[in-house]
Order: sequence, then structure tokens, then C-alpha cells
Amino acid sequence: MQTPVMLNEVISLLKPGPGQTYIDCTLGMGGHSQALLKLGAGVIGIDQDEEVIKIAQEKLLPYGDKITFIYDNFRNIDQILDRLNIKKVDGIVYDLGVSNYQFYEAERGFSFQKEGPLDMRMDQNKKTRAYDLINHLSEKELSEIIWAYGEDRWAKKIAKQIVVFRQKEGKIDTTLKLVKVIKTAIPKPSFLNIHPATRTFQAFRIAVNNEISSLEESLEKAGPFLAKDGKMVVISFHSLEDRVVKHKFKEWEKQVPPIVKVLSKKPLVPSLAEVRLNPQARSAKFRIVQRTII
Repeated sequence: MQTPVMLNEVISLLKPGPGQTYIDCTLGMGGHSQALLKLGAGVIGIDQDEEVIKIAQEKLLPYGDKITFIYDNFRNIDQILDRLNIKKVDGIVYDLGVSNYQFYEAERGFSFQKEGPLDMRMDQNKKTRAYDLINHLSEKELSEIIWAYGEDRWAKKIAKQIVVFRQKEGKIDTTLKLVKVIKTAIPKPSFLNIHPATRTFQAFRIAVNNEISSLEESLEKAGPFLAKDGKMVVISFHSLEDRVVKHKFKEWEKQVPPIVKVLSKKPLVPSLAEVRLNPQARSAKFRIVQRTII
């Protein structure tokens, strides 16, 4: 089961209670939603992974109709709320990244430490897998993805090795086969800080799921649904996501008149105690804004 990241901060800053409605844009295993529900709030839980929603539904069964489960991409938040005839909400939560279930299920292809197919689709009904990108894109296109979404300085060498492998050995069809190719492209001293496949796997996962454009679109659409004094929380796990959130919050605050107040001039980070208990929280960045006008 997944431990919700920075849960204390989410609850202490949102201050949920009876009669309030929150949107959990990244329902996942239901950790943040459960905490909101326990304090009496109603929740609309959105996730693009049907398997994860089924797990959350079982976990949150005791809360009955206090939670509404939505299988969709959060980029469609405006359509979702229109269908539910919801005009305003008291808070919106984004906990970005991969859930424990997705990461630890080898068949999903997110982990570079387990043998599995090169899938990486959060929504299993999508057509394009990591396999399709890795085996069909040109060297230039591969390099651009790895650099843009992984910010890996070895992007060009990794892309070249992928193409060389395809020409000599055939398709790259498993996670560990891709890891092997990546390792041939990166000097061994570079292995010391993080696993050599970390950034490349991140890059293909982001590309497969259109994560950056989905986040940009969702934030833009979600803002108008915040009630006055309503708050939006975004927890991100890498610089690309955090940059998108930071710029959008600043943009809203600089409007005349400003439509939000940024409550986190610098992102909050998990406490050392939380990181010790949940190492996956170590890279989390927490930003929050409060709606000032309608």
C-alpha cells in the first residue's frame, strides 16, 4: 500500500471539514482522499488507471456516496465537473508521479529494476507504449525525448545506443534490455549518484502519458472551479512538473487583480522524519495557492 506523501501538510493547510467538496485529481491508492473523507469532506477522485481505481474503491468503500470515482485524465477536469453539475469546490489536490501499484507491478513496465514489458501506460486503454517509441522513433527523436523529459546529459549517446542495438540485435522489448542498452552508453563513474536508467525511464514515461501537457491543461482548467478562499495543492517529484506549477501559480498571482495568493513562495519539502519512514517522499515539492476572487 502507498503512504500518501506530505499528508500532514495537505490536511493542515487545506483544513477540510463537513459540507466541503474536494477534487483529488490523482486518486491513486486513495490515501489523500481517505484523509479528506475522515474529516467529513466530500471527494471527487479522478484517475486514468482503471486498476488503481478498483483498489481505491475497495479501500474507500466505507465512505459510500461521500466519494465519487471518475476514470478519466485530469486534463478533462472541466468536462468532468460539468457532467457532475459542480460549479465550485473548496480545494483541489494533485499528487503527481507513479503510484506504488504501478511501479511495483513488473507488468506495467515502469520499473528499471524488474523485468517486464516496455509499457509505461498509466491508462491501459491508450495505444502508444514505451515500446513503440523506443523501437520506432529516429535517433534524433529519441534524443529529444530523453533530454526534454529526463534532462539527461547523456541523451544523445543513449539514443545512439538504442538505434545501434535495434540495428544489430532487433527490438528492445523489455525493461531490463533497455537498462542494459542505457548502461552501455553512460560512463561507469556516472552510476554513483542515481541509477543510470532513472532519467531515461522518466523521460519515456512522461512522453507516453503526455504528462507535462496534461498537467498544464489541467491546471488551466481547474483554477476557475476554486471557490473564494479555496486552495489548490500540487505535490510534484521532478523539476519539470514543479516548473510548470510554479509558473502557473505566479501567472495567476500577477493578474490584475490577482486571482490567487501563493501561500508557498518556496516549495515545502517533506520532513526528515517523513523521508526516513517513506524514502519515496524525498524528492517531493509541495506548492499551494488560495483563490482570492471569483
